[in-house]
Amino acid sequence: MNATLLAVALSLVSAGAYAAAAVAQSRLAGRTDPATGVLRMLGRGAWWSAVGLNAAGALLHVAALNYGPLTLVQPLGALTLVVAVPLGARAAGRRVGRVEWRGTALTLLGLGALLLTAGGSAPHETLSLPEALGVGAATMAVVAGLSRPGARPGLRHAAASGITSGVASALTQTLTVAVTDHSGGPLFSWRLLTVALLVSAFAMGGLLLSQTAYRGGLGAPLAVVTLANPVAAAAIGLALLGERLQGGPVSLVLALLGTAAAVRGVILLSRAQARNTEPAGDAAEGPAPADPVPSRVVIGSPRLAAAPESVAVRAVGAPHP
Repeated sequence: MNATLLAVALSLVSAGAYAAAAVAQSRLAGRTDPATGVLRMLGRGAWWSAVGLNAAGALLHVAALNYGPLTLVQPLGALTLVVAVPLGARAAGRRVGRVEWRGTALTLLGLGALLLTAGGSAPHETLSLPEALGVGAATMAVVAGLSRPGARPGLRHAAASGITSGVASALTQTLTVAVTDHSGGPLFSWRLLTVALLVSAFAMGGLLLSQTAYRGGLGAPLAVVTLANPVAAAAIGLALLGERLQGGPVSLVLALLGTAAAVRGVILLSRAQARNTEPAGDAAEGPAPADPVPSRVVIGSPRLAAAPESVAVRAVGAPHP
């Protein structure tokens, strides 16, 4: 099979695994008190199920990176959004709204435009040790800034998750290319050890950041993750790994239009999430129960005009965008 086709096929299966993991994380986040510590969360079977799905997606993604460049493989992660939005809505017991479909379509069209500009050759270049350290330091600085207290923590944590995951993919490609390279170089070196440690740190950091981002719903945070991931990876590929856009200036225009469409899609999903996660007290008639019982929130929750009086639904986590 052609290397590019193999990279695409592996990326498709990887996106499905990541989508299932995202829905599982969102369901867990909706049932978890924001004050719950990391150690208590690690003791839950649902958490490890999500970790297993993420691990499967990651292994398939690593295999895809061995056959295709970052500018090709990373945008295919947008398919995670295609699967996760309807899957998560079904888990919440509601239908996907028109605005969510429009937001999903625009996000995918935008990332699809970016995909058309990507190169198709197998990767050959790797990051040097100073480049890997520089990328790691810059990423940690950006994540620290996005993690500071402030408005809309869910979307900021989602952006940080997407960036760390994209950087982890770029560093992983250095590992896979170096390990499979038959030029006779050393298999183990300080450079590869350092890169492996950075990959582990950023992969786990991205997972934990996405868990906190999904507490306010899945739609908009997952869209932000889906957008930030390929942008971060492509920036490293273009700046440091010698990857190029196909088509010259025309590709640049197409990439800019794709970015604008994807950003618009994220905004639509954010608005849909704000409506779907309104407290039930605003929608239901009569006063809310004195001791409400929170329910799971997956890509928001449906408005409960006809909900049983004994149940109230609230959004857990970030304030509404």
